[in-house]
Amino acid sequence: MKNEIQAALAQSYTYESYRAEVKSQLEKGKVTGHEQSEALLHYTELNEARMNRLEKTTNLTAETQHAIQQWGKKIVWLVLTEGWCGDGAQVLPVLYKIAQENANIDFKLVFRDQNEELMQLVLTNDSRAIPKLLIIDAESHTLLGQWGPRPQGALELIANYKKEHGVVDETAKANLHLWYFHDKGVEIQQEIVALMHQVLSTSLQNQE
Repeated sequence: MKNEIQAALAQSYTYESYRAEVKSQLEKGKVTGHEQSEALLHYTELNEARMNRLEKTTNLTAETQHAIQQWGKKIVWLVLTEGWCGDGAQVLPVLYKIAQENANIDFKLVFRDQNEELMQLVLTNDSRAIPKLLIIDAESHTLLGQWGPRPQGALELIANYKKEHGVVDETAKANLHLWYFHDKGVEIQQEIVALMHQVLSTSLQNQE
């Protein structure tokens, strides 16, 4: 997997340059990824508005801020995503806020469809679900942990809806974004803090 990680990092974006690339494609009437459609264009436009709002309104909890300050190991957060991904629009601003709080986190993003070999190695239930956060050792480029595509509460919401209705339709997507709105990024923060604690504790034990 190290080769796939290094190949992805070589063409990765900062958060700011990722946002700029998605916006640039949108201005041309295009979306990121292999598929082009009016639906994906519409989703990307919605996501731009969501991310603009979340960048202004997302706040980290005191618990999250305290935990972030304890992270002393240099790591890379590499996220596989696409501009049309609704979960990505909800998750990325929260991850960005967390990463900004600790200089040891190098936050990078890549487009899923440009990194298919890496994506195949980190599937979720045999699906190319995004966003997918990979926690990587900054020196060795080994994978330490992963998270995604959405927090547990959101996963359960979609799973329950699909069980009842048999599909994930526009109503399900609306319910999902409403869940994110009410949660305000708190569950994402809690899950990332717990995962980072596990990853860094394991890494420290391996060094002893």
